[in-house]
Amino acid sequence: MKLLKVLESKAKIRFQDCDPFNHLNNAAYINYMINAREDQIDKYYNLDIFTLAKTKGISWVVGTNQIAYIKPALLMENVIIDSQLIRHTENQLHVEIRMWNQDKTELKAILWSTFVHFNLLKQKRWNHDTQLMELFKNIEEPIAASSFEERISQLKPQKV
Repeated sequence: MKLLKVLESKAKIRFQDCDPFNHLNNAAYINYMINAREDQIDKYYNLDIFTLAKTKGISWVVGTNQIAYIKPALLMENVIIDSQLIRHTENQLHVEIRMWNQDKTELKAILWSTFVHFNLLKQKRWNHDTQLMELFKNIEEPIAASSFEERISQLKPQKV
């Protein structure tokens, strides 16, 4: 079975996550995007990171986040969040997550996250096992951008 490389899900922007202008709060974007990615990898890859933490003592911690806010996400708006693994190493995952309007014609935000594989029992960075490396090899979808800024310009609509 061929695995999807770009995963997608829907979310609704909720009142408690908005600022006084009815825009999604800057910090809340990351929560929506990371939560979507967690749900997506569980649904599409049967990779439940919380079960892995409980049964094997391994998980991933966020090493870095880089986010660009392109257009505001508004109170009660339905959004599409898509994500993909853009690069992996023996102990890191580099993921791109994008938030769009409902019909994917307007980019709301883009997030690059680096996740570090971590052994919770030994409290240190840990290499991915063979099974995980095989999964990552099969789902990795690299992008043609050498920097975050270049990627933003690729995705943003060009002004005429």
